Amino acid sequence: MDLKKLGKLLLHPHVAIMVLLIPLAAAMLILSMVFLGTESPIAIFSYVISAYTLTVWCFRIPKIVWWCKRFKNENKFARRWLEDARLRVNVSLYSAFLCNALYGIFHLWLGFYHRTFWFYSLGAYYLCLAGVRFYLARHTSKYAPGEKAIAELKKYRACGGMLLVMNLSLSLIIFFMVYFSRTFKHHMITTIAMAAYTFTSLTTAIISVIKYRKYNSPAFSASKAIGLTSASVSMLTLESTMLTTFGGETMTPTAQKWMLGATGGAISLLVVTTAFCMLVIGTRKLKLLKSEDKNG
Repeated sequence: MDLKKLGKLLLHPHVAIMVLLIPLAAAMLILSMVFLGTESPIAIFSYVISAYTLTVWCFRIPKIVWWCKRFKNENKFARRWLEDARLRVNVSLYSAFLCNALYGIFHLWLGFYHRTFWFYSLGAYYLCLAGVRFYLARHTSKYAPGEKAIAELKKYRACGGMLLVMNLSLSLIIFFMVYFSRTFKHHMITTIAMAAYTFTSLTTAIISVIKYRKYNSPAFSASKAIGLTSASVSMLTLESTMLTTFGGETMTPTAQKWMLGATGGAISLLVVTTAFCMLVIGTRKLKLLKSEDKNG
């Protein structure tokens, strides 16, 4: 076999081999970082396998993009998903509601078991988040944007009030973090995975807030504002986890408290500002819509 064929075979292996390389590289990296150290022969081999896996997948990016475009144009379910904003909002609201409700119930159980307000506050926050999402989902699943304009604005305004209630739970969480040094502690690998997920969620939430403004739907805007709020709170959780995992040798406990307090205060201010904006805008638009109905 000549070098050209060998190079092509190495850079463009069979899809089955490429798929198998992903869990293999991940497992070897975790094994090296957690158990073997970074200088063992297996660790060096895991770096080579990981670099090779990334390289062959990068070479497949143009073909993956072409396949995704073809799938989007030819598959009726994919087309509906991309064209139906209401469907996307409903799926997002109901799935997030289920996750938040289960997570909140779990923390309430931990609160009962350990008899601590720390878990009670976490449970209350996630249950409030689940409640406001379910409240919105009931409207978006029944009515299209603008179909019930007054009811939609009332729900938009009510969501602003619910955010203020959620901020009480959030303030209690921040108080426990700063005053009692209650933080989240995870393994280094878990923390890195949390960071990737949190930054992705925050970026997606910001894009969604901007993107869904074009639909001129208060219910859609409220759902995305709540998503942005949730992603911002997740940043606080991530910061707490990273300070506990990586900051012990570089920052004093006092510096960590100041950092958490500053971030928590900024996020709490963001939640309150968002809530008041929703209350003011919702009330103003309701008055305008009612006056137009009277005059019309």
